[in-house]
Amino acid sequence: MFQSLNGAMKNVFITGGTGYMGRRLVGKLLARGHKVRALVRKGSEAKLPAGVESVIGDALDASSYADRVLPSDTLVQLVGVAHPSPAKGKEFRAIDLPSGLAAVQAAKRAETHLVYVSVGHPAPMMKDYIAVRSQVEQAIRDAGLNATVLRPWYVLGPGHRWPYALIPFYKLCELLPSTRQGARRLGLVTLPQMIAALVRAVENPAQGVRVVEVPEIRQAV
Repeated sequence: MFQSLNGAMKNVFITGGTGYMGRRLVGKLLARGHKVRALVRKGSEAKLPAGVESVIGDALDASSYADRVLPSDTLVQLVGVAHPSPAKGKEFRAIDLPSGLAAVQAAKRAETHLVYVSVGHPAPMMKDYIAVRSQVEQAIRDAGLNATVLRPWYVLGPGHRWPYALIPFYKLCELLPSTRQGARRLGLVTLPQMIAALVRAVENPAQGVRVVEVPEIRQAV
């Protein structure tokens, strides 16, 4: 479990701050008294809520923003393809991979804690998505970063509800010894659980690489 830092204020740099999880994380961090700076493309500054400092750059190109990460002490990387599916392998390689590797480069240059959202694995039906996220995880380790890697499988929330039909199946699998471990590792988490886990990662920086799997994400709320 995470250890409390007694509410110490953090200075957080976020890529993907206007996205599905990003805008909710930004709001939660501001409400908790943290300073938030968000990377956006020119012309998208208005999409950020009041109180957030915008940084103009390209999430796929570390050179466009790496020297702007400081003075933030944490970089949260949330850029990725919306609604991942097995059919989006090309998009994962074009967006998720370069944005993840750019965040690694930027965090290394700034010597700052990196929070990265990966994915639970193994799961053969999403092999391209897992391959890309695993490649970024390896880059994090190779760079020698202090990093928190969160591995949700699917985040339930507005517009992301179809897996609710699978909940009885998951419950059954978690009861059976032969399928319990896989069902927990690839279980469903809710959007509030995911945002709470991200906030905890920000407020409790890792020493080395800390991996947060589904059971721990579920405990964040």
